[in-house]
Parts: sequence; structure tokens; C-alpha cells
Amino acid sequence: MTGDQGRRALVVRGGWEGHVPVEATELFIPFLEKNGFEVVRADSPAPYADSAFMADVDLIVQCYTMGTIEPEEVRGLDVAIRAGTGMAGWHGGIADSFRSTSDYLHLIGGQFACHPGKDPAEWREGAEENYFVPYTVNILPEAASHPITEGIADFDLVTEQYWVLTDEYVDVLATTTQKVRPWDPWHREVTSPAIWTRRWGSGKVFVATPGHNLDVLRNDSVRTVIERGMLWASR
Repeated sequence: MTGDQGRRALVVRGGWEGHVPVEATELFIPFLEKNGFEVVRADSPAPYADSAFMADVDLIVQCYTMGTIEPEEVRGLDVAIRAGTGMAGWHGGIADSFRSTSDYLHLIGGQFACHPGKDPAEWREGAEENYFVPYTVNILPEAASHPITEGIADFDLVTEQYWVLTDEYVDVLATTTQKVRPWDPWHREVTSPAIWTRRWGSGKVFVATPGHNLDVLRNDSVRTVIERGMLWASR
């Protein structure tokens, strides 16, 4: 293990470029280095299949939207987390990765379903802002003393609001509620986890659904939650 050599973080980034995976992860790498991590960058999940390398990884920060993962890579990721490697990420970089791989979805505990947008009458052809809506991230009362969310109040964003599909084995720290608007096909409000953790063997997983672009990641509350989440998840 890394031991006296300090901690090692593997930053895996790539996939759909709309989430600016390189720029987004570079935003957090100085924080990791300041906190004693040696940072290794990768542009694919290939390192997950290297068991000797992964045994010395204390934290995985993944920003890899969609894309594919090979069977030996997802097996290696699962083995590493079970053995104590932490995993952290935000938005589509962790909650919308490797859509066709059920073992990955089981490991993370939540999967992007959609981000309902504005009134279609307001849409502009091809504009990402079509999906930018005002919403609130609600910190749960029981999360008030959690090291990731302690001292953070409910906060408002104008960006993609993730509706995610999850299971009962996620520990939810914050939620967000999709309203029912005249143009929506659903008939009652839907509340989804916005920040959650998951224990997996000896490892820990942290997910925050806000983080579509650099503006959102620079939001004080979002950035603080992600920074704390990375430290919390690390071995």
C-alpha cells in the first residue's frame, strides 16, 4: 500500500466532452495535492483492470460520462472498492457512466434517468440551456452533522436537475424535487437523491448530482460538498 509515501488518487476522465472532463477534474486536482495525494491521471477506465496498480490507489475520482467499460475493468473496480479504495464523482461523470453495464450501476447505486427542461415553447434548437432550470438542493436534517454536509444549508442552482433511479442501499444526504409543470407528463412531484454515499465492502462511494459545467462546480456549496466527499471516500 502507499503507506509512508502518502495517498494516491486516480483521476479517470473522458467520455462525453460536454461535461468538460479534463477541465472539471483539473479544478479539483490542486485540492487533492494540497491534501497529500499523488495524483495519477487516466483518459479511460483501463487502469481499473490492473490489480497491482489499483491496490495502491486510495481514491478514484471519476468524470467519465457515458462511454463503455470492459468486463475486466468493472471487475477490477469492484475488487478495489471492496478492498478499501474510495470512489467519488459528480453529475454524469459517475451517475451516467457506462449505461449498458449493470454491475457498474449496482456498484454506484444510482443512475441518471433524465433532466427535465424548460417549457418547450422556450427552447432554442441545440442549446444546452434548454435543460437549465432553477431548483433547490435540500440537505436532509439527519445529514446536518455528516462530515460531507455539516454546516451547509439548502442551496439553489440553475442548471440541469438530475432525476435519478436509485435503490434503498444509498445513504442519502440531500435531495431535489422535480415539480409538476403544465407540460410535464408526470402527475406528482418526484424527489431524487442529489448527494449520496454508499458502503461497498471496505470501500466508500460518494456521488453528487450537480456538476454539469465549471460554473456549477465553482458554486461554493457544490465545490465544498465535492471536496469533502472526496476526502470522506478515500481509504
